[in-house]
Amino acid sequence: MHGNKQHLQKDFFLYNASKARSKTYINMREVSQRFRLPPSEYVIVPSTYEPHQEGEFILRVFSEKRNLSEEVENTISVDRPVPQPGSSDQESEEQQQFRNIFKQIAGDDMEICADELKKVLNTVVNKHKDLKTHGFTLESCRSMIALMDTDGSGKLNLQEFHHLWNKIKAWQKIFKHYDTDQSGTINSYEMRNAVNDAGFHLNNQLYDIITMRYADKHMNIDFDSFICCFVRLEGMFRAFHAFDKDGDGIIKLNV
Repeated sequence: MHGNKQHLQKDFFLYNASKARSKTYINMREVSQRFRLPPSEYVIVPSTYEPHQEGEFILRVFSEKRNLSEEVENTISVDRPVPQPGSSDQESEEQQQFRNIFKQIAGDDMEICADELKKVLNTVVNKHKDLKTHGFTLESCRSMIALMDTDGSGKLNLQEFHHLWNKIKAWQKIFKHYDTDQSGTINSYEMRNAVNDAGFHLNNQLYDIITMRYADKHMNIDFDSFICCFVRLEGMFRAFHAFDKDGDGIIKLNV
């Protein structure tokens, strides 16, 4: 490969033959091989016989001249969304409809608590039969409120709820894009791409943690786990940037 420092998609391996590989790809405790390759840029992929297993490996590279090697995806960042200009007339009509729906849910205080948010989200999700979900838990809804509650009331007002709603719609679009077989779930490999599309750029260690935390035993992630993961990522980046006043990517924390 040449000049590509990003995570390689499945297509890369479908259309590019490997330059060298171990002769015996079998289920043994240790398989080792030595290769001699002409100078170039290579991506080296250690792997286990069964998918989704972890294993230690040793890689030694000998070269006559200085060689540069690094782990791909070792930087962590988030894209800042660019506000989209929209038609003011259409927006006001949409906002009017949204306000009416919000009034019905929120009641007199015009704010939504975690319980009310849970009812709303589960009512909407149940209408989408193509989304495999056990429904949002109260804990998930509390996390969403913590993320969006800018005035510290412990509830969501109209503006905060609207902001959350737009995010969930955008994330749902990404989920459907990667759920190509319409199983209602996405696998851990697709999750990596989905996270990237949502503007979160993570390292391999964090992708492993996400899979461990949100995937089921078959390494699939359902819709509510998917949304909860994105809510948590959004909250983490927002908290970090709030502390990182000088923008140098480093913060100092006490106990």
